[in-house]
Amino acid sequence: MRKSEKNGVQAADKTDLQILSLLRDDARMSVKHIAEKTYLSPTAISARIEKLERDGYIEGYHTRINPQAFGFNIKAFINLEVEPVQKKEFYPYIRSCPNVVECNCVTGDYAMLIEVLFRTTDELDHFINELQHFGKTKTQIVFSTSVEHRDSFLDLE
Repeated sequence: MRKSEKNGVQAADKTDLQILSLLRDDARMSVKHIAEKTYLSPTAISARIEKLERDGYIEGYHTRINPQAFGFNIKAFINLEVEPVQKKEFYPYIRSCPNVVECNCVTGDYAMLIEVLFRTTDELDHFINELQHFGKTKTQIVFSTSVEHRDSFLDLE
């Protein structure tokens, strides 16, 4: 039995969370293998996965590509001050920048937190100069990453 409904969508139950965890670890895992791990039939697993997709628990399936294999060795986080009136111009600009991995509107002294990848510090410097059209920046270059992006919140359920 699934947990309570929220906004017309049933909450994920323990089996759904197990399926999501398995797919998180290997999005290419076969329905048959998931069925073996959860002791359900492949038909039941397929139905549950379709429902998880429909209900918005699964947004897509992705391949994680190593940027360093393509020479993108410079990872940085840029804080940017952007005035609210500039956001209409800023958002289309930042979406068009292929080196931007993620851009978040945040609280604090800076309005935006931008994650970027570049091949060289010269390229990064050029990009920062372009960003300064929108406001003051503060940049942190990443030396190493001890925890990669993960969906560990599933383990909290």
